[in-house]
Amino acid sequence: MALKIENLTGGYSGINVIKNVNLTIEPGQAVGLIGLNGAGKSTTIKHLLGLLRMQKGKITLNGISLTENPAEFKKMVAYIPETPILYPELTLKEHLELVMLTYGLDHDQAWVRAKELCKMFRLENKLDWLPIKFSKGMKQKVMIVTSFLANADLLVIDELFTGLDPLAVANFIDLVKKAVADQKMVLMTTHVLAEAQEAVQTFAVLNNGTIETAGSLTEIRQFYGLKPSDSFDRLYQILNQKTVKKHD
Repeated sequence: MALKIENLTGGYSGINVIKNVNLTIEPGQAVGLIGLNGAGKSTTIKHLLGLLRMQKGKITLNGISLTENPAEFKKMVAYIPETPILYPELTLKEHLELVMLTYGLDHDQAWVRAKELCKMFRLENKLDWLPIKFSKGMKQKVMIVTSFLANADLLVIDELFTGLDPLAVANFIDLVKKAVADQKMVLMTTHVLAEAQEAVQTFAVLNNGTIETAGSLTEIRQFYGLKPSDSFDRLYQILNQKTVKKHD
């Protein structure tokens, strides 16, 4: 029972953006995938979601292969994208109903959970709203609600913090902690380490298409020789210097 990404190589139009990426997430574990823009974080996620065809490697979730059984694999995954994706013709209520149908949830129990989540993110009186009425922050909250409603084994989160108000960030972090306590698996990409570390204990640093190191933020500091007084901006400066040297 785990997510296993083994020797993943892939990208776009035959161009290798990521090379031999290896990552394992066990039940009850949240992993933060960090790195500069262009390091391969979004490419890794797109391969994990089956949106790109891998050139080499293997991805399995709870023993189910993404390549051999994509339908079963995707039933176990919920995704919160950086840019909210909503159906313009569906109300919030209809989005929730669609999630319940897609993931085969018990309708009555799912609605109890849906109402709790909507209340948490101040959406309980907007069930009949269409997406055109939502701000970007509200659309992000809808994506959070629908993804946590799915109760999937693996939750994939891509750069969520931007645009959320402080209360929504706090509630989101609480939900991630609860998911981890419930033995779910979480993969999160983010640049906002100060907030992410409240919910994530293990981070993997993706640089130039490969994972250079993984561990706690303390271990990552030690790996890159950061001083205790250094902010994590210094980490990104180091990664940028390594990238520049590679392309010189």
